[in-house]
Amino acid sequence: MANEEVDNGRRRFLTATTSVVGAVGVGFAAVPFIKSWSPSARARFAGAPVNQDISALAEGQQLVVAWRGQPVFIAKRSKAMLDVLPQMDALVADPKSDASDQPTYAKNENRSIKPEILVLIGVCTHLGCAPELHAEIKPEPFDPNWKGGYFCPCHKSRYDISGRVFKAQPAPMNLPVPPYHFADDNTVVIGVDPSAAQSKGAA
Repeated sequence: MANEEVDNGRRRFLTATTSVVGAVGVGFAAVPFIKSWSPSARARFAGAPVNQDISALAEGQQLVVAWRGQPVFIAKRSKAMLDVLPQMDALVADPKSDASDQPTYAKNENRSIKPEILVLIGVCTHLGCAPELHAEIKPEPFDPNWKGGYFCPCHKSRYDISGRVFKAQPAPMNLPVPPYHFADDNTVVIGVDPSAAQSKGAA
């Protein structure tokens, strides 16, 4: 009788232990499976679309996401920032973005789909440094008449708050605008333009 109690106790212990080990194994097995639902690092580097939630993005701030191995800036501009843009036309080298790289739907005064949301590839067009956002309209050490925009610390190139390069700078062109669209009011999709997104939706 004692042996039977010992055996039953041991059986319960072994059953419980096996169940725990099995559950842990399933958990580890599920991790790569779940991760496979999102684009891999290699796929993102190759140009897979990147979704970014911008619901918490405040005016004067930006998010930086990686797409095709490059930083993409997503900035939210205030009305004051947008109002100053026409004043910058005489100061920038390519005010209409005729010689610069952006999709046709971003070839406008704001260089964007939505006026307040700016999407740029964050690589200086001079030698590939990362420009810094100085959003406030206030004097800066590099420009006492600063109206907000981007400053490249490597070789001092300046861009306005639409990514348009100032005249007589080391950088030759405006910051590029990547293909992108809005999946909804709070989600930017980098890597797919609106027409492609509509075609995919229709299919």
